[in-house]
Amino acid sequence: MTYGRRMVLKGTALGVLGASTGHIDGRQTSGDVSILNESAMDSSDNRSTATSPVGGDQDFTPLVGEVLYAPIPFTGSDERTHLVYELETTNFTSGAVTIERLEIVDADTGTVVTALDATEVAGRLQPAGSRESVDSLDPAMTALVFLHVTVDDSIDVPGRLVHRLTVEAEAAPPDQQQITETIGETNVDRHDVVTVGPPLRGSNYVAADSCCDAVRHTRAALPINGHIWLAQRYAVDYEQLDDENRVYSGPQEDNESYAIYGEEAIAVADSTVVGVIDGVPENVPGEVPEDLSLEEADGNSVILDLGDDNYALYAHFQPGSIRVTEGDRVTRGDVLALVGNTGNSSAPHLHFHVMNRPLSLASNGLPYAIDSYTILGETPGTDAFDRAEEEGHPLAIDRFDPPVETSGTLPLDQIVVRFD
Repeated sequence: MTYGRRMVLKGTALGVLGASTGHIDGRQTSGDVSILNESAMDSSDNRSTATSPVGGDQDFTPLVGEVLYAPIPFTGSDERTHLVYELETTNFTSGAVTIERLEIVDADTGTVVTALDATEVAGRLQPAGSRESVDSLDPAMTALVFLHVTVDDSIDVPGRLVHRLTVEAEAAPPDQQQITETIGETNVDRHDVVTVGPPLRGSNYVAADSCCDAVRHTRAALPINGHIWLAQRYAVDYEQLDDENRVYSGPQEDNESYAIYGEEAIAVADSTVVGVIDGVPENVPGEVPEDLSLEEADGNSVILDLGDDNYALYAHFQPGSIRVTEGDRVTRGDVLALVGNTGNSSAPHLHFHVMNRPLSLASNGLPYAIDSYTILGETPGTDAFDRAEEEGHPLAIDRFDPPVETSGTLPLDQIVVRFD
């Protein structure tokens, strides 16, 4: 579970939260993109399903797989169109299987949209129940490949995608140990992305661990209620820098030392409050309480119903600071609570994400757009940010001159923003 900075929930221990760092020659299978049938998709949770081609050859495929949830195109703060999704793969052999090349293909035209080599795949291949990536799939292993596609414009996004894998399978028949196979056909879900206002007022906020390749949120796959969910796929941890670009000044163990502590979190839209948790005690920075229940993971939190199956989660508020109750109607800009350090959190910050159900974990994370904000610059990256936060020294920011005004985009990882 990754609401707290540098904290994860291990998929094999749901009740406990703890620290962690989420063509070679061969036959083409009958799943050639030219004969793929139309996919079906369950609109209730965006889970992607694909039908199998009728007829054709029967080729050995050591890896089987599917796309868990159909990708939804959205515009990032870089003004490009992004698709973020997961390809679930299972090694159905008694030997290791290595993905040497993965091509994301337009299923209607056969055009390769994006290609990953073995090293790139290995950096995105995460076994079920683990937060560490691996180079290959062990026998009988299931793993997720976390995929991120960018295109210049939404009109360039294909209607359907399929995945062509060049693999080396140790336990395959001698003439099929190096083959190319096609799996994971999926529609692209083009439903409208919700547009909201900012969740905070003020300036010098860092969009930490935000989309689209941040391990802590984007790869936080959790087994809840018999399903694999990725509620935090587009989550962000907002932290704030002071005038000297420090996350905190003063004693590190004092929440009051952090620039963001006590800031007012505000409603991003006219909406209805459908979830409130309060009474979770404040943490000491640098420490995370053990044996948190799932209900306590968010700390003190609020969920808003934005309409059209879009729900906004705000997490880790100060105890006793929440100003709304379930059933309240709120107006955009209304104060919900004060930023704190509760639940699965090791430093004051505001965790924010949008999801398709009013459940913070058993839901599917959805992209969204903030209607207007200013990009002041960007940090040198997650590692530099983490060091600055841990050591209390100023963070080297690449300040944009002039700042970049943007509208209708999702703040990407490690940008520094102003919300007017």
